[in-house]
Amino acid sequence: MAVNGKRKGKRRWIWAAVIVLVLAGAGFGVRAALKPDNKIDPSKIASIDRGNIARSVVATGKIEPRATVEVKSKASGIVKKIFVNYGDNVQSGQVLAELDKEELQARQREAKANLQAAQATEESALASLERNKVEAEGPDLPFLKSGMDRARQLHKEGLIAKNLVEDAEKAYQLALNKQSSAARNLAVSRAEITRAKAQVAQAQAMLERAEEDLRNSTIVSPIDGLVLSRNVEVGNAVSSILVMGSQSTLLFTLGDVGDVFVRGKVDQADIGKVYIDQPARIVVESFRDRKFEGKVYRISPYGVEKDNVTTFEVQVSIHNPGRELKANMSANAEIILEEKLNVLLVPEAAVVYDKQRSASVEVPDSTAEKGRKKLPVKLGISNGVKTELVSGLTQGQKVILQ
Repeated sequence: MAVNGKRKGKRRWIWAAVIVLVLAGAGFGVRAALKPDNKIDPSKIASIDRGNIARSVVATGKIEPRATVEVKSKASGIVKKIFVNYGDNVQSGQVLAELDKEELQARQREAKANLQAAQATEESALASLERNKVEAEGPDLPFLKSGMDRARQLHKEGLIAKNLVEDAEKAYQLALNKQSSAARNLAVSRAEITRAKAQVAQAQAMLERAEEDLRNSTIVSPIDGLVLSRNVEVGNAVSSILVMGSQSTLLFTLGDVGDVFVRGKVDQADIGKVYIDQPARIVVESFRDRKFEGKVYRISPYGVEKDNVTTFEVQVSIHNPGRELKANMSANAEIILEEKLNVLLVPEAAVVYDKQRSASVEVPDSTAEKGRKKLPVKLGISNGVKTELVSGLTQGQKVILQ
């Protein structure tokens, strides 16, 4: 019995020890679970580094050629030949297309024949004028009058017969009648010459118009540039811009893409900081890893209000000698308001502002209660991603992203 009692007492001590150990382990586990973890996620840590930063406003729009020309024909007709297509580079004066010339050439020949007929009529009228002018001047009248007077005197002296005097008087009277008729014909000839000259001028104008239409049937480029669009095919009918005006047929659209621009909108809060020749950087969707240099060259003086927001149109020019930029590409023009080079930069996500808008950042500190501590900083300009660090930290120092 004594032996069994000892064995039971020993087992009780063992179980008591096990229970104590279990409770101690549980206590340590609960304490470890409740203890705050001061370890900082490495993805939330960034470094203070150096670089360039710019404060800017962004004008979003489309790439447009500085010069765009709609090519239309001054002559009407049917397209016979087309020599260019969209994407082709053209020079000023280069032939783009030709219309059918048969009818225009026939019209030119008809106008030339009408001119020749009018000129012949004018020459005939001039000849008649000269003839009537000579007759109207009556070069024989003084001689005939002198002969008549002499015959009368001789008859009075009884030296010649009466019929000779009558013949002299008749010759003089006929000459007078002829002069009077020539004077009337002279006035008619002058009127005919005026009419003939008008007909010649009209025929000349018709010929010049026919020749102009014939020349206009050859469509040439008015500028050096790029064919942006071709709007006709061989066989299409073309209406003259001189007849139809803005409703006439569009043949081609040309653009000078050596210089292009972005037409964008700037909010009224920022427009006061934008000025002519202000530098800008342009980012295009097709060239995301490349920035094109440009400058502001036009600012609209008239704001447009939409949805209670007033914006102003700003045009930013871009030199495009390689012609990589195409018309209607979407682009963002970053207009530089202020730029700092080789300055300390802190991520904007690391900056904390208090109620007084004072800035500070948190840095890792293993000795602190939460493994981090807050330091006040002085900031400069920001681009929305990074901010210029004027004072408070040094290059390479770590900060915690919020």
